[in-house]
Amino acid sequence: MTINKKLFIFLSTHLIIWTLVPSITNNNLPLDTIEALAWGSNLDWGFNKHPPMSAFAVELFYQIFKNQDWSYYLLSQIFVISSFYIVYKFAEEILESKQYAFISILLLESIYFYNFTTPEFNVNICQLPFWSLAVLYSWRCLKFDKVKDYLLLGLFVSFGILSKYLFLYLALALGILFIYLMLKEKKFKKNYLPAMLVCSLVLLPHIIWLVDNNFITITYGLHRTGEEASLLDHLIHPSIFLLKQLGILSLFFSLCFFLILKFKCKINIKDKKLFFLLFINFIPIFLIFLTSLIMGVKIRTMWMTPFYLFLGVLMVYFFKNNINLKKIKNFYYAFIFLFLISPISYAYISIVQNDKRTDYNGKEKAGAIQLKINEWNKKNKDNKKIIYILGNEWEAGNLSYHLKDRPKWIGKFSTKYSKKNLVCITNELCLVYK
Repeated sequence: MTINKKLFIFLSTHLIIWTLVPSITNNNLPLDTIEALAWGSNLDWGFNKHPPMSAFAVELFYQIFKNQDWSYYLLSQIFVISSFYIVYKFAEEILESKQYAFISILLLESIYFYNFTTPEFNVNICQLPFWSLAVLYSWRCLKFDKVKDYLLLGLFVSFGILSKYLFLYLALALGILFIYLMLKEKKFKKNYLPAMLVCSLVLLPHIIWLVDNNFITITYGLHRTGEEASLLDHLIHPSIFLLKQLGILSLFFSLCFFLILKFKCKINIKDKKLFFLLFINFIPIFLIFLTSLIMGVKIRTMWMTPFYLFLGVLMVYFFKNNINLKKIKNFYYAFIFLFLISPISYAYISIVQNDKRTDYNGKEKAGAIQLKINEWNKKNKDNKKIIYILGNEWEAGNLSYHLKDRPKWIGKFSTKYSKKNLVCITNELCLVYK
């Protein structure tokens, strides 16, 4: 079987399994997906928690599939496997071997960011293809120095930032890399300017929105890092961060033991490929560690979702002389075990535990309200339509998603709407009709 066939089977199997399992075992879409759908019902250039890209993505799918839960699990997996494929194309250029490139993305299945957590489409998943594309085109910019590659780099970096501000850690790392190489060569490259121009133009509407809304998303991001740090937090939080990363990567390194015969290698500091791989893998992580160290803030585990996309490529490149492809069966067996145990665990937890967000009976609650609306219209020979919904993203978002009229979510409860056009389900959850 050719590598291309193996790659197709792997990507399609991942897509099918991780679309089917949550579709079958979950009663309701996860919190972050419902939030994105709430934002998508009333699209803007930003929202109270995040930039707009995740809302754009789910709204596009809503226009096609409406309130079919499986489609949003599919959307999430499209983002995941597209990032895998981009990493594979990058690995092909770096490793100069389809076999090694294929192995480098199989290693990613041992990191739970790319399997167990992927059914919940959110801003972390939304970053993945843009993170992959930004790295791929950074390499191509350095390798070929073509204007079109710089233009695409600027575009993908801007899309990444519009997915989540944490993407700035990669953007900053790439900026440091380009400045370092420019100083090293003592030559300014004019092709840098088109990349910065495209990135700035794409981000401009969101920046204007930020100013108009008092930088609300930035305030939310800072709030998520925790309360005001004490002196001890500058040591405790970075240490916890490092320990968590070791835990997250434990299965990754375990899988590597089935692949690499000897963990010995020679480091060539003049190797441009190795330098690039080390830079794009470790500098963003170092920068976020530095943030925790200086500010004493917590780094939430899920924030690290895109940071390890190229770790498999680095590991294979670093130890490729110690990989025995003739005895790779054990690696494949270990990979298949991890590949299957993750969705089985997800299904088991989803079925056995009944107090999760995905157990919420959102469809039934919306159905009861829809029935009352239909009865009112029939009795009064009216045609009232729910146009807006007020409340938190979870409850209001579920109603917006399931109700026939798809009312726009416009934020938390407000008294500015006329009571005669307002129907309150609870003190903080109201429908506005016309």
